[in-house]
Amino acid sequence: MEKTLVLIKPDGLQRNLIGEIITRFEKKGLKIIGMKMTKMDNQMIEDHYGKYKDKPFFKSLTDFMQSTPIIAIALEGVDAVYAVRLITGSTKAREADAGTIRGDLAMGLQTNIVHVSDPEENPEEEIDRFFQKDELFNYKKVDFNYLYSSDEV
Repeated sequence: MEKTLVLIKPDGLQRNLIGEIITRFEKKGLKIIGMKMTKMDNQMIEDHYGKYKDKPFFKSLTDFMQSTPIIAIALEGVDAVYAVRLITGSTKAREADAGTIRGDLAMGLQTNIVHVSDPEENPEEEIDRFFQKDELFNYKKVDFNYLYSSDEV
C-alpha cells in the first residue's frame, strides 16, 4: 500500500468544494487515513514549498496559503500517488483534463484547488510534515476486497 498527501488549498475551502473533493477520492476507492484543518505558519510554508523560495511568486504563494486554513488529507491505496495525481489533473488548471478536480473546478496555477504529492519527492515525508503518527489510522475497509484483487496487493 502506498500513502500520499492532498492539501485542499484556500480556494477550495472558500469555494465550498471540500466535500466534492473528498468524495472523488472516496469514489475512487482510496482510504482516508488522516484528515485535519490547520493553518500553515511560515516554517511550514518554507519546509513544504522551499524549492520555490527564490522564485518571484513565493511571497504571493505564502500569502495565499496563509489566507485561510487548509485541509490536509492522508490517503492510502495501491499506487495511491499516481491515482491521486490522475484524479486531480494537471497543475496548470486551465490545461487539466475535464473530469479531473482541477479540470472541472479551477482555472489558475496557484489557485488550482489542491496540492498533491509529487512522486519524485517523498510523499511520506510530506505526510509527516502535516500529521503526527497518532493522527494517522490503520484500519481495514469493508470494501477492500471489492477494490483490489489478491494479486494487486
